[in-house]
Amino acid sequence: MRLVFAGTPEVAVPALDALIASGRHEVVAVVTRPDAPAGRGRRLVASPVAERAEEAGIEILKPERPRDEDFLARVREIAPDCCPVVAYGALLPRVALDLPAHGWVNLHFSLLPAWRGAAPVQHSLLAGDEITGASTFLIEEGLDSGPVYGTVTEQVRPTDTSGDLLTRLAFAGSGLLAATMDGIEDGTLKAVPQPAEGVTLAPKITVEDAHVDWSVPALRVDRLVRACTPAPGAWSMFRGERLKLIQVTPVPERTDLAPGQLAVGKNNVHVGTGSYAVELMWVQAQGKKPMRAADWARGVRIGAAEMLGS
Repeated sequence: MRLVFAGTPEVAVPALDALIASGRHEVVAVVTRPDAPAGRGRRLVASPVAERAEEAGIEILKPERPRDEDFLARVREIAPDCCPVVAYGALLPRVALDLPAHGWVNLHFSLLPAWRGAAPVQHSLLAGDEITGASTFLIEEGLDSGPVYGTVTEQVRPTDTSGDLLTRLAFAGSGLLAATMDGIEDGTLKAVPQPAEGVTLAPKITVEDAHVDWSVPALRVDRLVRACTPAPGAWSMFRGERLKLIQVTPVPERTDLAPGQLAVGKNNVHVGTGSYAVELMWVQAQGKKPMRAADWARGVRIGAAEMLGS
């Protein structure tokens, strides 16, 4: 089939690579978000998908909005059979959805109908899911509500961050998306409507959502930190500045600390929660590089009565 691939971040690149390498389909163009400012100089930088497409010699479309008439006209000219989508980052209007014969098929990083929305992997970790996965589905105007072509499952590991889990799902999902394109072309794969039961939502996790509340149990603190790593980054206040929390480990045997209370040992830093303590493993102070929490604590000379979150 003739494909127009839509995607933007690094997590979409494995799927693009799988389709390019499939040998059955021709990726004739890529749709991605416009170049965005990045780095200290705020220089405009192309998306990872755009960079990969340029390497492969594939036409790149960067509409400000997918409803722009010049973009729609170009897609009509290309006349794709299907448009696979991975983390494109913009809503597709009805007029765009109707252009390809087989529609736009999204690779979504959850087992639908669970975790519809922008942050399925983060919400899966926050909820403590033991199993998650990826789904391919036909995009409709509703939020991730279209009929499903296929799924793959992935076990959630106890120390997974959202970055870890999303990386594995990106590669597992790339094979699923390629197989979905094969099945659509063969006519052997039909999309099945999602069940009405089991729908959960996964809205974007904001910086404020990532603020650690030390009064909740240690397992919830651990889940929040892992879900928000690498982005937007869990954090707490210390001496009037934000301290980013990159990794914590629950310490069930320590129950003597009040929520937010710090206890510095020779080679560790413990913090009280609403249940038992967690050990700070890696942190990042404002304007500093990530460092081991024990090194950070030695540098700032934590007092006996100091707290996180104060």
